[in-house]
Amino acid sequence: MQTTGILTGRNAKGISALFMKRTVRSIIAIGLLVPFLACAQNKQQDKATPAAKYHQISAEEAKKMLDENSKIILLDVRSEAEYNNKHIPRATLLPLPEIESKAATALPDKDALILVYCQSGMRSRNASNRLVAMGYTQIYDIAGGISGWPYETE
Repeated sequence: MQTTGILTGRNAKGISALFMKRTVRSIIAIGLLVPFLACAQNKQQDKATPAAKYHQISAEEAKKMLDENSKIILLDVRSEAEYNNKHIPRATLLPLPEIESKAATALPDKDALILVYCQSGMRSRNASNRLVAMGYTQIYDIAGGISGWPYETE
């Protein structure tokens, strides 16, 4: 018997049928796995924390919050010299360049309500973004900083 390398007759039909069975099984297996994978991916997305952000508030809103809640942390992110010259009563000094290195110690509760201010609003915006990125959840930036604060200072 001479073989030419080409399958003919029954052998070709048998191999073709085997190939078809494996292909169909593979398609069915993939079809069954896709919904499970999609479900698992949705569960992972559900667990993901929504993009956190800080809120900007007016001096009036900040004053009202401070008057109504003695547990609020008021954070001054200016330099020590600026703080010593003038600051809002109850303020805690944490200069912007020290946020990453000292926040965990100065602000141990990441769910605490924190009002942030600086001189005019640029550094407090930067500090607010950094604090949110570090996992703090209730950050409020006082618009206009101490320059826009019409109330008592020390």
